[in-house]
Amino acid sequence: MLNITVSGATGRMGTRIITLLLNIEDLKLANALERQGHKNLGRDIGEVIGAGTLGVKITDDIKTIAGSSDVIIDFSSPSATIEGLKSISGNPVPVVIGTTGFSKDEIEYIRLYAQNTPVVFAPNMSVGVNLLLKVLADIAKVTGEDYDVEIVEAHHRLKKDAPSGTAMKMAQVLAAALGRNLDEDAVYARHGLIGERTRKEIGIQTIRAGDIVGEHTVYFGGLGERIEITHKASSRDTFARGALKAAQWVYKQTPGLYDMQDVLGLK
Repeated sequence: MLNITVSGATGRMGTRIITLLLNIEDLKLANALERQGHKNLGRDIGEVIGAGTLGVKITDDIKTIAGSSDVIIDFSSPSATIEGLKSISGNPVPVVIGTTGFSKDEIEYIRLYAQNTPVVFAPNMSVGVNLLLKVLADIAKVTGEDYDVEIVEAHHRLKKDAPSGTAMKMAQVLAAALGRNLDEDAVYARHGLIGERTRKEIGIQTIRAGDIVGEHTVYFGGLGERIEITHKASSRDTFARGALKAAQWVYKQTPGLYDMQDVLGLK
């Protein structure tokens, strides 16, 4: 039985992770973590998310609960994630991180933390998206410089970071396959008289509207033809199931930084 702590427990993803976790025999919800000052601190997480009384109180004290956690699943915020990891760095716990929007320095700290315990760090935990990441690299290597590459992502109006972590991961995969420097070649917006598109551009465009769960389309535009690959998520349960699968997997691993490609055996 794995004791799971969910960080960001009352959020959209945290709620779905806990709801699904309750139906998995070898997993137990040990703790529910939220940010300092959260309005529901001290309340039973089950009552807050509509799952009935679970006997697990919402807390903001990660140090106290770390000892009763086999794995922490984190869908909170970049600052909360890093603050939490720093708090338990002396006695690290395996972590599954689905939070997005980290700075380069924050990502480096996650790498540092993973030197002492296994960490799965992935912007998207669905099987479909991770299969897509594998396919994109293969397509890019074949189409090469003859095809223009563009990424369009769409999410709900409440999403705070842009572009999405998934879109950026796609861009990183494509840049690596094409031998490009994403810092130099990424184009995030176009407006006005911008001139012709350069050969090495990797366009990454963002849509925020309504309650879109998550949609990503990659365009490979050639002369006379166009390849479009799209992934559409209709439920957050897709990501929640992936996170729970990652938690079951990461607990058995040696220290290091992993992603969902590792979890799914796609490498």
